[in-house]
Amino acid sequence: MLKLIKGATVYAPEKLGVKDVLIAADKICAVEDHIELNGNVEVEVIDGTGKVLTPGFIDSHEHITGGGGEGGFKTRTPEATLSGLTRYGITTVVGCIGTDGIGRDMCALVAKAHALEEEGVSTYIYSGSYQVPVHTLTDSLMKDIMMIDKVIGVGEIAMSDHRSSQPTFEEMARIVSDIRVGGMLSGKAGIINIHLGDSERCMDLIERIVDETEIPITQFLPTHVNRNEMLFQKSIEYAKRGGYVDFTGNEDIDYWETICDEVRVCNGIKRMLDAGVDSGLMTISSDGQGSLPIFSKEGEYLGIGVGKASCLLKEVKECVERTNIPLEIAVKTITSNPADALKLANKGRIAVGKDADFVLLSEDLVIDTVIAKGQTMVVGGEPIVWGTFEEKK
Repeated sequence: MLKLIKGATVYAPEKLGVKDVLIAADKICAVEDHIELNGNVEVEVIDGTGKVLTPGFIDSHEHITGGGGEGGFKTRTPEATLSGLTRYGITTVVGCIGTDGIGRDMCALVAKAHALEEEGVSTYIYSGSYQVPVHTLTDSLMKDIMMIDKVIGVGEIAMSDHRSSQPTFEEMARIVSDIRVGGMLSGKAGIINIHLGDSERCMDLIERIVDETEIPITQFLPTHVNRNEMLFQKSIEYAKRGGYVDFTGNEDIDYWETICDEVRVCNGIKRMLDAGVDSGLMTISSDGQGSLPIFSKEGEYLGIGVGKASCLLKEVKECVERTNIPLEIAVKTITSNPADALKLANKGRIAVGKDADFVLLSEDLVIDTVIAKGQTMVVGGEPIVWGTFEEKK
């Protein structure tokens, strides 16, 4: 069956105005002012009148197998679920392993990515975890990215953090070189996703690799850049050099602002734009299902929160409503920008030939309908397609 979305205001993510969008199977086959089909053609019509249509959201950093553990085994967080992604507009997710690269391993990550793909969303993964040497599935990073279809890069490798392996310049340069060449040979991004911690060293190791080798700055995707004011200031200068920066969304930022100097995403993006940073270099990810531990200055565990996939749209809404960033700029951070950074050619845009991933929103940016790979997953804000073992409430 064909699907026809009629009369929605399309943000592709550029604002195209009111358009009709025709879907055939899992692809976009027309975006026009008016589309009329022959009466003999079976078509499902979705009324987009008064609504906003955007590309499906891309979460470039989610712990799909769960994360946590910094406070002992009881603080391990649960796996992601299909409806836990789609009900918040996420149609493409990139899975990663965090601090625990032993209890959460690459076999489990690949298996979970395939499970979510079979259930209806597009999935990719990073090879490895916080640790160096990197824990790979095969005997090398280059082989992982070349021979495992889901692997598009490596990460999240931790630096400037008391939980990291304290990698050396030589170790990191070799990792980035291997994953870059492997990406070139396989036609993938070969991106290195870097977890940035609280240390005053901030992004020093990344900048040194960029300065002292031939590796381009766009090979890195440093995340948690809004963790604190010191790191954020460094990130502005880094982004002005042409590097991607990934903000971590926070559903509970009103609380976290009372206990630390985390930079609110909408304020951070506005400050970067005002500083002259290219709007195409900023992304937002959820750190979904990942742990949000609180440590003392001595590194002792104090408590924990859990990342939530719901924060992506929440952060875009705050960009629009709190800091007056145009929607077409704000929504790029979770659509076309991560698609460009990760070289996902068929994702992140509404255009003929691209994958049929959409989020239909009310005028006040509340999710109405979500379509992933041409399949309607959410209607009226509620999932109609659930994961295999999910219990519909």
